[in-house]
Amino acid sequence: MTIDPVSVSDEGRYKCQFADGTESEERELRVKANRPKAELRADDRDIPVGGSVTLTCSVKPSSSGWKYFWYRGEKTSEPLSSQLSARPIRVSEGGVYWCRGGRGDPVYYTEYSDPVTVHKKVPNKAVVTLQPNWSEIFRGERITLRCEIKDGGDTEWEYEWRTATKEKTLSPKVHSVIVTAFYSGVYRCKGRKKSEKISTDWSDRFRLTVSNKAQSVLTVSPSWLSAGASVTLNCRVKDQSAGWSFYWYKTVPDPSHNFYSYELLPGSSSGTEQDSYIVDGQTHTAGYVCRAGRGDPVFYTDYSQPQFVWSADFHSSASLTVSPDRAQHFTSDSVSLSCEGNSTEWRVRRSPENRYLSDCSTWRTMTGSTCKLKTNWLSDAVYWCESGTGEFSNSVNITVQDKNMILLSPARPVTEGDSVSLSCKLRNQTFDSTVFFYHNEKVIQSDTRWELNISAVSKSDEGFYKCQHSGQESAQSWMSVQAVSRPESSSVPVLLIVGLVCGVVLVIPLLVLFCYRASDDSCFVRPVQSESSNTERVDSENDHYSTLLHGDVCLYETIRGRQEAEHDSCFVRPVQSESSNTDHVDSENDHYSTLLHGDVCLYETIRGRQEAEHGQ
Repeated sequence: MTIDPVSVSDEGRYKCQFADGTESEERELRVKANRPKAELRADDRDIPVGGSVTLTCSVKPSSSGWKYFWYRGEKTSEPLSSQLSARPIRVSEGGVYWCRGGRGDPVYYTEYSDPVTVHKKVPNKAVVTLQPNWSEIFRGERITLRCEIKDGGDTEWEYEWRTATKEKTLSPKVHSVIVTAFYSGVYRCKGRKKSEKISTDWSDRFRLTVSNKAQSVLTVSPSWLSAGASVTLNCRVKDQSAGWSFYWYKTVPDPSHNFYSYELLPGSSSGTEQDSYIVDGQTHTAGYVCRAGRGDPVFYTDYSQPQFVWSADFHSSASLTVSPDRAQHFTSDSVSLSCEGNSTEWRVRRSPENRYLSDCSTWRTMTGSTCKLKTNWLSDAVYWCESGTGEFSNSVNITVQDKNMILLSPARPVTEGDSVSLSCKLRNQTFDSTVFFYHNEKVIQSDTRWELNISAVSKSDEGFYKCQHSGQESAQSWMSVQAVSRPESSSVPVLLIVGLVCGVVLVIPLLVLFCYRASDDSCFVRPVQSESSNTERVDSENDHYSTLLHGDVCLYETIRGRQEAEHDSCFVRPVQSESSNTDHVDSENDHYSTLLHGDVCLYETIRGRQEAEHGQ
């Protein structure tokens, strides 16, 4: 019996009966509503250069009797082989492949398989590159991976990416992939020509190593401020790599919270290429931080730990006092650190060597504005106050010693001109031999006195001091000397006076040589007559004599007498009329008057009535 074509309604159990009445075994016929579909697999989607790949076609569910037809290109194209084959085939050409199964006579065909694209590899090599090509990538940083096809020309390519760690193909088919680096990994890529079914081989593995969050490290120089000195900040990134810009900040304290806020320093809002920054004009204690950034958008490192430049200079808005007022203390001594100034909220901070910053509340008790410090452990540190208004006080370097001897020196700067006393102190005994005092490692006093007294301290006394006794030596402490501010003296008044004097000295000889005509109150010089001049008019001319009033500006010819010239004195000979009597000459000498003022002589003048009337 033949059923052609079979349908779902033909399903059921079938048997046949022979002529002798015997029956065959029953067979069940199942009819699927749809044709079965062929399945195509390729052992590799890329055909190696000079090689081939294997294609396998099958029908699910598996049943016998199937043979397969192979197609490349379109489904309607002619099969690759006119003969049916149940075995896999090998192909060496790239393209889109299909298959379908068939059996029976006439042939019953399955549905076509899904297409499988096979690419023929080209010798061009794919290479994964990193942009920017930094030697180290940090967690959270955005970088770009590029797939470069060597000698690829201008051909349009599409790309396939794979992470070797998961052997998973990434979805982008673009030249570059942007990766936010969180974990280290291995990347590979290959290129495919869009117009042809050819591709490159997979690139070599590119290992991306991602480091933990980048850290910035700040150093400052100098640590202690001196008058007129600038502060140099240096910032670097741990495990230094390229491409960083640097951002500079000043710390602003907030005692209500255990942290600082940061203010950008001038000129660093966009970062600086230089890894150093110079602060000019800093006079008080200050804290600084830095961080670095690179990329677009900018990836920032963490802020550096705050670093401080300390100033011992006292200022009224925020100050720290130490009681007892000395830089060195024995272990078990009680020390009070008090904050004063324009604030009601304070905290005392300290910076031990090679340790993190801390405030009084973490290691002692802060009562109001005073921190009680019990020095029962070794702790050399710099202490300062921070106010609620965001100011820093002067800084004090306190040394706690477990030695038997300490140097008692002022904890704060001393003022130039003040008297200062430094002394040595033993823990449990008195001095019984010579005590040596050192200034900058030079002995300046060696006798039985345990005090070093400086009656009027000067800037030259600034420096390191220590004392020594019977083989024991104290630690050294720095004594800072604060210069007294003096108003700068101006040289202008001195130059003005010197100029006026010189002007007078230069002008007077010129005026003496010339006579000036003036108005009604003008002055004149009468020529001096010889001793033989006529004396008849002496009496009448005497009526016309007048003296130069104070404040007049007339200067007259001088005559040095022979005898008076020997004594370098100046005199004025009275002006005689042409007919004056020579008998009166000697008597007139009594009327000579002299006035010596430096090298300038001013003399009695004679105003002639007749000459004055004529304006002479």
